Amino acid sequence: MARVKKVSMQDIADRLQISKNAVSLALMDKKGVSEEMKIRIIQTAKEMGYGPYGKKQVDHPNLLVVVPDRITSYDDNDHFHFYHDMIWGLESSIRRSGYNAIIVRVDQAMEKDLILPGLFEDIKYKGVILFGIMEKAYARMIWKLDTPLVMLDSYYRDLPCPAVTSANMEGAYQAVEHLIGRGHTRIGFIGPTNLTTSHEERWYGYWRAMQQSGIKIEEKWCLTSSSGFDSTWQEISTFLDRMDELPTAFFCGNDRIALLLSETLQKRGIQLPSDVSIIGFDDLNMSEASNPPLTTMRVNKTGMCNAAVEMLISQQNSSREAVRWSISPLLVERSSTAAI
Repeated sequence: MARVKKVSMQDIADRLQISKNAVSLALMDKKGVSEEMKIRIIQTAKEMGYGPYGKKQVDHPNLLVVVPDRITSYDDNDHFHFYHDMIWGLESSIRRSGYNAIIVRVDQAMEKDLILPGLFEDIKYKGVILFGIMEKAYARMIWKLDTPLVMLDSYYRDLPCPAVTSANMEGAYQAVEHLIGRGHTRIGFIGPTNLTTSHEERWYGYWRAMQQSGIKIEEKWCLTSSSGFDSTWQEISTFLDRMDELPTAFFCGNDRIALLLSETLQKRGIQLPSDVSIIGFDDLNMSEASNPPLTTMRVNKTGMCNAAVEMLISQQNSSREAVRWSISPLLVERSSTAAI
């Protein structure tokens, strides 16, 4: 039997009577072609069945799990284990559902240059789970594909599609309510709301708890933006340097920030929790072993993985509706918080 010839970019260019370079720019979502032409090129790619834009067999047993390389190569070993657990939790959940999990890593060069892994073209698959914090342009490129898609752990509001997250707002509200219940009214917040929807939602949970308790939020005790994920330690130090007085407690957008804050404060002679209480979010492995052990909101990783797989395999088409499934975290009280 003769092998079916794969559709190429040149085939698309020939049909539209344009250059191959124009096709490449459009499919990689780069500048150089008009928005109208970009739409025509993408539509033609779908019609001709080009690579990842071709129709997929909805009953095919493969599910692609797309993972940015940064979360599998954290210098922070405990963050590596957190995401490693999530990835293998996905693999296990997918297998139990009768599908094959294909883990697809995207390195920084591919992410920057908007290059899809070859597996998108080389194998047939039912759908894609986009896991972790992917650059928006890259997430948009996958979002544009004619395939079922679920975003897990993080998402973009202007890329509507099914998404599974921890119940960030509700969990943050519970964490701050815990501090308020222990007598704290001077409560700060640290979390890069400009970088992820997770931190944005946790900030809102903090704000809601403070507002409903009639407690004023002091801007000088809140650090809500960051220049990047690798600059948190220096930014925390600078943030603390600007304070003339400390709050009695901090709610942090994740455990990594909480542990960095704990270490920085103790180096400055601040006693925890007698001087300052700290509560985080995630429950990393090292949080229990830290000094003092960290009070935190434990993310239900298994529940999130199961929900993502269920949402994906239940899709009958390429849904681009903003459906959210939030999985409740659990408050784990340890000795980094105390009553005042």
